Amino acid sequence: MITLFKLLSHCPLWLLHGLGAAMGWLVFLASPTYRRRFVSNARQAGLTWRQWFGAVGESGKLVVELPRLWLGGPVRILWDGAEHVEAVLKKGRGLVFLTPHLGCFEIAPQAYVQRYGHLGKPMTVLFRPPRQAWLREVVGVARQRPGLSTAPTTLSGVKQMIKALKAGESVGLLPDQVPPEGMGLNAPFFGRDAYTMSLSVRLVQQTGAIVLLAWGERLSWGRGYRVHVQPLTETLPATLLEAVTAVNHAMEMLVLQCPQQYLWGYARYKQPRHSL
Repeated sequence: MITLFKLLSHCPLWLLHGLGAAMGWLVFLASPTYRRRFVSNARQAGLTWRQWFGAVGESGKLVVELPRLWLGGPVRILWDGAEHVEAVLKKGRGLVFLTPHLGCFEIAPQAYVQRYGHLGKPMTVLFRPPRQAWLREVVGVARQRPGLSTAPTTLSGVKQMIKALKAGESVGLLPDQVPPEGMGLNAPFFGRDAYTMSLSVRLVQQTGAIVLLAWGERLSWGRGYRVHVQPLTETLPATLLEAVTAVNHAMEMLVLQCPQQYLWGYARYKQPRHSL
């Protein structure tokens, strides 16, 4: 598999995205369980089939583009909202990037360290290691790049992120990822209770960091990516549950900006796994 990853890393994005789109549809048609969850999640968000139809192929692109992003050469990256990042960095405050399972969420941290890493502004991303040994090896190499560090979903990882924020650095995480049991709260996501991580809120409360919302749009025909950044439109409430609910609402707003690139097949409403 590592050899296959290395071979795919040399392919152009247009080819990988074409293969990924085909794979996305193959999985959607071949797996009734995946298809039901995909459609159910999209309908829970109030979408018509025309609004989620394109997300079937985009979900496959998400997987097939990884070899290029992890092991291949640089890709074209555009920015929309970089001024929000630069305004926070000038203040010397810690910065928390919140990114849902929308578009290419691998590209956002890469784009950040490419643009700001040389300024001494590193980023730490929350990372749950894959179960497969070969994939852990590939991901470990891919994500250890200058200006980019990873923090495990453990107490030591949380401490690592708090330390980074207090030093005026940036961290990134996916707040719509279901956390282990005991690390989240039930809060509404598109009108249905979902077990939601509280870590993003706790990081802000403990460090006084500033929150920015970010996601990487996958451009058509393999033309690269556009990183969108925007500020949180409301101050997070002091109450933990209200603050977690506000984060979920912010993620909803991002998803509805481009529903055809959201990972609707993700088991967002599943029960949390037990902590190790």
